[in-house]
Amino acid sequence: MLAARSRTATAPRDSGSSSCALPARAAAPLRLRRAAAAPGGRRRLTVAATATPPTRQQQEARPAAPQPPPPQPQPEPAEPLELAWPKPRGWAEVALGKLLDTAEDVAVIARRTLKDSLPGAEVIDRLFRRESSGALKLVARKPVVLVLGTGWGAHSLIKVIDVDAYEVVVVSPRNHFLFTPMLPSTAVGTVEFRSLLEPIRTSNPFATYLEASCERLDPEAKVAYCTAAVSFEDGRRPSFEIPYDIAVVAVGEAPATFGVPGVSEHCHFMKEVSDTVRLRTRIQEAFELAALPGTSEADRRAVLHFVVVGGGPTGVEFAGTLSDFVRVDLARKYPELMPFVRVSLLQSADSILTQFSGSLQERALANFQASGVEVRLAVRVTGVTRDVIRLRAAGGAEEELRYGICVWSTGNAARPLTQALVASVPRQAALQGGAAAPRGRGQQGAYAARLINRGYSLGLGGLDTAPPVRVDPAHAVGVDVEAARRLRRVDAAAIAAKPAMTELDVLALTTGDSTYAAPPGVSYYRKPFEFLSLGIMAYVGNDKALTQVEAFDGSLDLYGSLAFLLWRSVYITKQVSFRNRVLILFDWMKARVFGRDLSQF
Repeated sequence: MLAARSRTATAPRDSGSSSCALPARAAAPLRLRRAAAAPGGRRRLTVAATATPPTRQQQEARPAAPQPPPPQPQPEPAEPLELAWPKPRGWAEVALGKLLDTAEDVAVIARRTLKDSLPGAEVIDRLFRRESSGALKLVARKPVVLVLGTGWGAHSLIKVIDVDAYEVVVVSPRNHFLFTPMLPSTAVGTVEFRSLLEPIRTSNPFATYLEASCERLDPEAKVAYCTAAVSFEDGRRPSFEIPYDIAVVAVGEAPATFGVPGVSEHCHFMKEVSDTVRLRTRIQEAFELAALPGTSEADRRAVLHFVVVGGGPTGVEFAGTLSDFVRVDLARKYPELMPFVRVSLLQSADSILTQFSGSLQERALANFQASGVEVRLAVRVTGVTRDVIRLRAAGGAEEELRYGICVWSTGNAARPLTQALVASVPRQAALQGGAAAPRGRGQQGAYAARLINRGYSLGLGGLDTAPPVRVDPAHAVGVDVEAARRLRRVDAAAIAAKPAMTELDVLALTTGDSTYAAPPGVSYYRKPFEFLSLGIMAYVGNDKALTQVEAFDGSLDLYGSLAFLLWRSVYITKQVSFRNRVLILFDWMKARVFGRDLSQF
């Protein structure tokens, strides 16, 4: 999700002012220097202060006779000043803040639920009108919040956005939210596909959903150009334009192939339901092919060799789940094929699950060894063909590995729309240092929704951009709103000349942050986004899991059956609706009692 980067300072969050008189010597010349960043803190850019005027005593001491004024020292050019972000708060304080935010979200949802009527079928005709040029264009009576995507960030924002204050329009080719952590379970039939989905129209019935793709976003004109994701029988795809006031880009990410030849053409991914549908079908087909008469032993070994590339949580969970499927269900139906089945996990690092502690990594490796999963470390895939994977070991040795199915799970990369949007905003393009995925995208979506609900607006980002700003028209008469969005020079002379300074004036002088000296009616959002981590977990097969619980600035490592029960409990709890929880519970019960379904259709 792209938005202007929120900037905060080490000051009280209340932007109100209180009086704080300073002695006359406060008018001495002031120079601000480059501030050191706090440990782990991030920096932002503002400008240095200028010199202050002489005091009254100095003026009275001058001779009365006219004489040439002494040369005034010219202030040196103000050098940029980087300010450290606030020190991260403790786990308990962050958790309490999240709890209070959740109460606010519940109030928004309850107010929406009490509405008498839902939008009718005429809402689309009311919102979209055809212009003289023939293009369909959105016309709304309220400020428009455009949401691109239906993933974690978009879904959590849609849930709690205030539809009374904003016209919310959601554009995505996917009309549902998907609980992606459980996709490995759907690939082998432990959980059914629809149990992980929530239709986006159910998430917020008062938001307008359009099944389309955004082809281009113009941040200067604030217009999105969209094309339908589905077509008529004759191939026509409607297109339309959406002018917006606020755009939330939450289109997610695509699988990262790192330019390895053949990955896109020959490997399976695990990002969408359609990916696991194809993978589930192909697994069943592999066993049916191997069971046919006349299939050679070499072909059986090749087609029943399942390779997983990537030792992160997704790859490890799929390898463990596939191992369960083979040992528990397929062994009963295809006992004669079991000598030919092989599951391999390839990892370029020296261990798997590098996010976990070293002891848990060793436990995962030992469990894979016991369950028959072959783990190969420090190997890189250099190419993939229809039936061969080319490998390079750490020492440079090359190897070719025959396979039947390859699942690629090595991380994510930005989608083309995100790359094009970042490139079109110079401030954002200059800040891009990589394509790392942020943590807590669901929490980020809810954070953005609260910021919007409270009336704050964002700029285009950049180091010279102020924190999100809110302007009260009743009190901000004559205020330049665009200037309020930018950090500006701290006028130390004007501030020091005041008969009595406020606390915010003092903060502006001492920190060099011009937003503390905000004009009347202008307030800045100083609450940074803080990710509340409760821990990480991964299923490793054989009804065992790894769990690294994080709470109160400490962590607890769990492994085995207890961690497996906790893993299932958390996944049930994190479902977005009661319907999904019930469906998944029934899926687990069916798989335990009757086994996983092997039907193809």
